[in-house]
Amino acid sequence: MRGLGLLRRRDFRLLWTGETTSCLGSSVGGVALPLTALTVLHASVLTVTMLTAAAWLPWVLIGLPAGAWVDRLPRRRLMIIADLVSLAAFGSVPVAAWCGVLSVAQLLIAALAAGTAGVFFKTAYRAFIPELLESEQLLEGNAKLQGSEQVTNVAGPGTAGLIAQAAGAASGVLADAVSFAVSALCLCGVRAPERPAERPPERALRREIAEGLSIVRHDPLLRVQAVFGGLSNFALVGYQAILLVFLIRVIGLSAGVAGLLLAISSLGGVSGALLARRAADRFGTARVVLHSKLLLTPAGLLIPLTQRGPGLALFVAGSVTVISGIIAGNIVWSGVMQARYPARLQGRISTSMQTFNYGAIPLGALTAGAIASQVGVRAALWIMIGVLVLSTGVLLLSPLRRMRDVPTDVVLPDAPLCPAAATADRAR
Repeated sequence: MRGLGLLRRRDFRLLWTGETTSCLGSSVGGVALPLTALTVLHASVLTVTMLTAAAWLPWVLIGLPAGAWVDRLPRRRLMIIADLVSLAAFGSVPVAAWCGVLSVAQLLIAALAAGTAGVFFKTAYRAFIPELLESEQLLEGNAKLQGSEQVTNVAGPGTAGLIAQAAGAASGVLADAVSFAVSALCLCGVRAPERPAERPPERALRREIAEGLSIVRHDPLLRVQAVFGGLSNFALVGYQAILLVFLIRVIGLSAGVAGLLLAISSLGGVSGALLARRAADRFGTARVVLHSKLLLTPAGLLIPLTQRGPGLALFVAGSVTVISGIIAGNIVWSGVMQARYPARLQGRISTSMQTFNYGAIPLGALTAGAIASQVGVRAALWIMIGVLVLSTGVLLLSPLRRMRDVPTDVVLPDAPLCPAAATADRAR
């Protein structure tokens, strides 16, 4: 039992179980939804990338106000509602497919609705973890949560491919919908008292949004990470949006084999999650965040060289290495940022960062689709992965290169936009 660590705690175990199940469903659905477009509706590469863009577009539209709303509302309850919305959105897809009325428009609406729910869930989830755990437990908690997420990323794509071949791609979307129901049930069982809703009358929504942006602007670590996150996600999700098209239509693989390859490449996420905590303890949190991305990302240039037969090893090697570095750095970064700022600010800081990080994703997906339509899918992979490698140079402008560990004793701006909150922080 001692080896289980935080999993001995009932509330964390429920959160971990629900999130792991949801991640497995999302991993299946992330392959099943574009497979449905490709195999059932025979969609073009641009249409497939539009599904990715629709799922992430809500971060551009409502990302900033969502952070302030999350800080005002009970987070667990908000996460349950978001799960139920995603359940309804994705549950409608297999029903329409079985009735013979499925259309591209419905796939886009489902992706947009679930993406909107995801904005609130991800923001509340990041802010809920520091409420559930002590600061010294955050690194272990994030490692366990993201580690299990990466394990599901291994199982999900292969499962989606097998489901598509056995029962149709739309059945994989149904599995995603069911996983959101499991997540909602687990969250309902969490007994930790919810933080009281924060609705101080003197604080306008715009002021709370501005406060989150102000903190990002004043903190050089957050500022550079926001720029890097936007550039890297533009390229990363851009090339990932066309991977299925590349493997199925260019390389000529079946849905099952393509899913298996994506599953194997996800082993990089598992290795990154397993190594993150040990690497941070040995080399320092700042060094892991910097070098895991700076040194490992160039391996992605192997992916466009993929060919049938032994050449598939290039795809696996490049994908595993890139994903390993990204996940290791993200786990360490999440832990130190959750410990760096008080819980009451986590929602608005998180969405201020994620608006930059995730806001570039729809543009990246559509750009990759447009390039692939004009010059070919393989050429589009070269361009997008090249941008990803170049984006890591932004990290050299960060104070990370002079640090061993990211400090968690941050000082808020001298002239914050919320004087009452600043007074409370100084009183601590």
